[in-house]
Amino acid sequence: MGSLGAILKHPDDLYPLLKLKIAARQAEKQIPREPHWSFCYTMLHKVSRSFAFVIQQLGPDLRNAVCIFYLVLRALDTVEDDTSIATDVKVPILIAFHRHIYDRDWHFSCGTKEYKVLMDQFHHVSTAFLELGKNYQEAIEDITKRMGAGMARFICKEVETVDDYDEYCHYVAGLVGLGLSKLFHASGSEDLASDYLSNSMGLFLQKTNIIRDYLEDINEIPKSRMFWPRQIWSKYVNKLEDLKYEDNSVKAVQCLNDMVTNALMHAEDCLKYMAALRDLAIFRFCAIPQIMAIGTLALCYNNIELFRGVVKMRRGLTAKVIDRTKTMADVYGAFFDFASMLESKVDKNDPNATKTLSRLEAIQKTCRESGLLNKRKSLLRNGNGYGSTMILILVILFGIMFAYLSANHQDN
Repeated sequence: MGSLGAILKHPDDLYPLLKLKIAARQAEKQIPREPHWSFCYTMLHKVSRSFAFVIQQLGPDLRNAVCIFYLVLRALDTVEDDTSIATDVKVPILIAFHRHIYDRDWHFSCGTKEYKVLMDQFHHVSTAFLELGKNYQEAIEDITKRMGAGMARFICKEVETVDDYDEYCHYVAGLVGLGLSKLFHASGSEDLASDYLSNSMGLFLQKTNIIRDYLEDINEIPKSRMFWPRQIWSKYVNKLEDLKYEDNSVKAVQCLNDMVTNALMHAEDCLKYMAALRDLAIFRFCAIPQIMAIGTLALCYNNIELFRGVVKMRRGLTAKVIDRTKTMADVYGAFFDFASMLESKVDKNDPNATKTLSRLEAIQKTCRESGLLNKRKSLLRNGNGYGSTMILILVILFGIMFAYLSANHQDN
């Protein structure tokens, strides 16, 4: 739940936050009773709360397939992320991971916190995987095999050029987009999307994460994780870690803006992919993370705080995105609003200002030409209907309802 100060500043966050809290409670109650499925859905809630909520809206068979697909890839990613694992141990595991998912007895201890639990008890994920339909299993195995091989390739290879950057992001996220498109098609709900557009969906999310997580990755112990391409950062500093030092603030922000501009090149492809979706649950599943991505890029752009701490969307705005993303009009509106927000932050003296503005103009043009911008409610403008008394009443009502739900949860 958002802080009281944030709610007072953004009063129309309160209702979406309340709805999200109730929906999260309901989602937790829907966790299956079978031990392996219970583990999988409980773990899903722990490693990605917002994703777990969105996934619950999918039909049962597709929901199970996407849940397992996500956990398999999170496990694979945990192996790749653990910098304490020796390369000669890590690489064979990554390459063979697609075979391990068929083995109910396989597990490998690595990672921390909930990720360690996932790896230690991976047999639950394998058991659930083996209960999926054959078409779902084949899609998951194929993507896991390709992703593992790609990750293994980059264990021994630096991200030097922008082409390397795109290739790495393809292996760790673009393939997720391809895999999800295959699962959607296997469910009978969607036509099979092109690999190109599916890849762009993954790259847009991954590049946003890489930008946002700079400080966490560069401070990783025992070894820094470096995903920003040398071809970009070397224009501004001698070493990637130099961006975090205060003396380099001007160059750091210019480099950050260069990275954001690179990520924006995928936005129009994402809009095209989402516009072709027919199933409402699948549409929301895809659209919510994409809106979160362009919103995060808008917050990160020209923001020195990214090199000092965590930059992320406030909880209330996240709740609004989840609550209000129902149609393609909402997506066009959100992309237009966040592109406009980002445009307002562009410094004409920035080395990439012209390129950034050109990309933002292209996104705004696509949104305008949809003819749907007047059919949505803005995420960034507060409504005027909340007085301080109404806010106080809503806070009290929320407190009562939260207490009721907590008591009810304990009784069950």
